[in-house]
Amino acid sequence: MSTSTAAAGAAQLVGGLFLSPLLVGLIQSAKARLQGRRGPTPLQPYRELRRLWGKGTVEVEGTTAVYRLAPALAAAGLATAILLVPVASQGPNFGVGRDALALVGVLALGRFVLAISAWDTTNGFSLMGAARDLTIAVFVDIALVVALGLAALIVGTTNLLGMVAGTAGSAVWSSPALPLGAIAFALVAIAETGRQPVDNPDTHLELTMIHEAPLLEYAGRDLAMLQWAAAARHWIVLVLVTQVFLPHPPNVWAQLAVLPAALLILCGALALTETLLAKMRILIAPRLLAGGAAVALLGIAAWLVETT
Repeated sequence: MSTSTAAAGAAQLVGGLFLSPLLVGLIQSAKARLQGRRGPTPLQPYRELRRLWGKGTVEVEGTTAVYRLAPALAAAGLATAILLVPVASQGPNFGVGRDALALVGVLALGRFVLAISAWDTTNGFSLMGAARDLTIAVFVDIALVVALGLAALIVGTTNLLGMVAGTAGSAVWSSPALPLGAIAFALVAIAETGRQPVDNPDTHLELTMIHEAPLLEYAGRDLAMLQWAAAARHWIVLVLVTQVFLPHPPNVWAQLAVLPAALLILCGALALTETLLAKMRILIAPRLLAGGAAVALLGIAAWLVETT
């Protein structure tokens, strides 16, 4: 194993498993500053995870093993997704492959686990939130598959390592196909991370919750695992934006050097988006994501025109 491969693997594991809550903290802190508030420090998510991990879990009367296993399964699914997504065009094999379609399935599995746990608790607010989440998830997955499919067509493989390598440099960005895919994936990133205008991560109103609603019945270590899983989604999505859907250098060491700055800029962009845009109505969010999928399809059409 080369030094660059080992460094990329270490950055992938350390960043995904331990630094992903920092991304959430950076977004919260930047959002507060943009709104004229002092706000929490970027380390606040770590404090919350430590506090929750020290508390006991809650047993809801009438629930089954589905409720008890859901947090661990959701966290395990996101940990697997972290192993799938490389941070550079080189990386060690962690035994789960690098296929982009497998990543889509793992992310969908995490949503499914939370949805069935909401059905198991039979909490009305949790069920409403799960129903909303699944409604939006249909369009999120469509836009995600089309955007990743566009990138895979351009580079000729669904292997994420190959996609990072194939979209590096400036030549591939001279065509309008990949920038159109980047627009579609930007909408996916907003929806996957539960940010405005699709969802409001700071709301405490049960009637407006989407991603937070299925978590209402959980506490202690279970809630800590679910919050870590939500933070891991931020890492996965923003790394894909940085290394596939934004121009990046072809050299592995340069990719690793640019990654922290790119993630910091993307966190600021999400905070700015949440500050400028209000949460849209639940029935309009699928239209926005469907529009993103249409933009990615337009990118596929542009690529087909150029290659024929």
